[in-house]
Amino acid sequence: MLLQFSQLNAQKRGRNFRQHEIGVFLGGSYYLGDLNPGKHFFLSQPAGGIFYRFTPNYRYAFRAGFNFGNVMGDDSQSEDYDQRKRNLNFKSRINEFNVLAEFNFLEYRISNDKHRFSFFLFAGIDVFNFRPMGNAGGGTWVSLRELNTEGRSKKYKLYQVAIPFGCGIKINVAKKVGIGLEWGPRKTFTDYIDDVSKTYPNPAINPPNGALGAALSNRTKDGGGIANSQRGNPRTKDWFVFFGLTLNIKLDLTPEPCYATGFD
Repeated sequence: MLLQFSQLNAQKRGRNFRQHEIGVFLGGSYYLGDLNPGKHFFLSQPAGGIFYRFTPNYRYAFRAGFNFGNVMGDDSQSEDYDQRKRNLNFKSRINEFNVLAEFNFLEYRISNDKHRFSFFLFAGIDVFNFRPMGNAGGGTWVSLRELNTEGRSKKYKLYQVAIPFGCGIKINVAKKVGIGLEWGPRKTFTDYIDDVSKTYPNPAINPPNGALGAALSNRTKDGGGIANSQRGNPRTKDWFVFFGLTLNIKLDLTPEPCYATGFD
């Protein structure tokens, strides 16, 4: 029993180590909300990022990173008649800083030929900022928040908190290099990434700012956009998603553990 206990402890120590990595993310980003209620990857835009990962054992890892990308929505490209009639559009830059925890379904470690790949899940928290822009024609895009297109009494905040989560796969390709493929939705707590949430403003009570604000607030075709009628769906919040490839490099910040026990 003592011998067996000693062997189990040695094996456990072999599964624990400290590995530091830096990496880059290259892929795309898209948005889900009032202008795109449910089509994943629709109107995807280029995205990128950098990250640092700390791995204390074969099953878990912790990651911090910065991502940037663009999202957009356009009613005119919808298959829904009511959306095409509403005729709103936007685009926005998304910048986020995230902290994530990862769980590997299989034991995984860069530079270990016995544990070369694994599927994984991740979740965490991030802080992001955005600024919806509307097409004013002639190739000109203007900030919609300042135009107060829904006649809000208070401007919405451009810095928000989100909950990122997702899944992916990791693969060793060299002694110090790994690649990955991942998909990560962000659950937000704002409905204004697209500048669309509630109702059309009443020009007599809560008008948009200026003639341009009025024009971009109500772009409906063939009539519509009556004051206080529904412009968006306030019961749901907006989402954005990052997806793509990761390339990470192992850093030699800690000495390699000794495997004199025969366990790895």
